[in-house]
Amino acid sequence: MNNLLDRFGAFFVQHLRDSMVDDLETLLDGSCKADDVQDLQIWLAGLGTKDKQMLRNLIEQISTTGMHDFLFALQEEADNGGDIRLLVNGEEVAKQSDGMHGELFGEEGWIVRHSRHHSQQQIDLSRWAEATISQIIDVPKA
Repeated sequence: MNNLLDRFGAFFVQHLRDSMVDDLETLLDGSCKADDVQDLQIWLAGLGTKDKQMLRNLIEQISTTGMHDFLFALQEEADNGGDIRLLVNGEEVAKQSDGMHGELFGEEGWIVRHSRHHSQQQIDLSRWAEATISQIIDVPKA
């Protein structure tokens, strides 16, 4: 495992995805003290358990898609000699991966390994994708 890439992955997941999920959980449990979110917290308190879970799933999906798209754009910049570079200890992280956006996923991906909020949904999706890809390209199972 590439240490620089993994270090960036942990930082990225914990400071973006986990932060967003933590904020949602704070709003859902009604413990946010900021005046500008009190109406929102009251509205959220009226949601049922199923609706709250759907909201968690939505936030997870949106944050994961945004992270994927951002990493894809960084990878494209690096691959095409663009001006934007992301360095860890002076080394360009995108050059450490053949596709940073893919590093998020899988049972060994950044979300599962580094997030305080990795979900079974993410693991199940990764297993489904692996099985589907294996069927498409007829990869023998180990």
